[in-house]
Amino acid sequence: MSTILEAKMLSKTYSTNAVQQHVLKNLNLEIKEGDFTVIMGSSGSGKSTLLYALSGMDHPTLGEIYFKGTKISEYSNDELAVFRRKHAGFVFQQIYLNNTMSILDNILVAGLLVNKNRKQITDKAKELIRKVGLTEEVYHKFPVQLSGGEAQRIAIVRALINAPEIVFADEPTGALNSENAINVLDVMTSMNKQGQSIVMVTHDIKTARRANRILYLKDGVIIDECNLGQYVKDDKQRHKQLREFLERMGW
Repeated sequence: MSTILEAKMLSKTYSTNAVQQHVLKNLNLEIKEGDFTVIMGSSGSGKSTLLYALSGMDHPTLGEIYFKGTKISEYSNDELAVFRRKHAGFVFQQIYLNNTMSILDNILVAGLLVNKNRKQITDKAKELIRKVGLTEEVYHKFPVQLSGGEAQRIAIVRALINAPEIVFADEPTGALNSENAINVLDVMTSMNKQGQSIVMVTHDIKTARRANRILYLKDGVIIDECNLGQYVKDDKQRHKQLREFLERMGW
């Protein structure tokens, strides 16, 4: 598989009252197309900072980021906005849906930024809604009328509407109950099996074991990784392997 995303000597430093906080430290990372990569680590290890830098939502202080061989770390804010719109999808713990718009319109707004053909985008939105296990009954509902799991699945549809090469997710199941979390993870697992590249931050072992690759971040540096292979439901050996890895990392 070819490389879709690469970071070289990536650093991120924040300055507050003349005090510098080095969140990422000369970090190197390579992600292949079709990978489901999970980033884990203790609170404050730099997980979300790394995700935001890789996705073009924040600029690194030093270092280089390449997307399919193109250096995006030197892009302007406007260029990064175009990059994100065309190439990346985003799913967060907080479900950012517009409560004054219908579910279908929430999705169409994102799609029409790239494709001005409303019929094509509408047809695609309806197809994706079906693929995440929802029905046409949700089209004209508003976000407040959905359960947390339904709303998060709509957030995934919105992330996929422009056919991104890579999807970034920051604790996407963190605010969901167990049943809804499983439903959302099933959707993301299915996406990955169809070739979707995913980079996810999580602190939850049940979520992490859906990935084929776990990166462990400590004090802004990737100290080790665990390769699990493709997800297989109820694979006890997989769970044991991941738990033993995390114990070695001091998780």
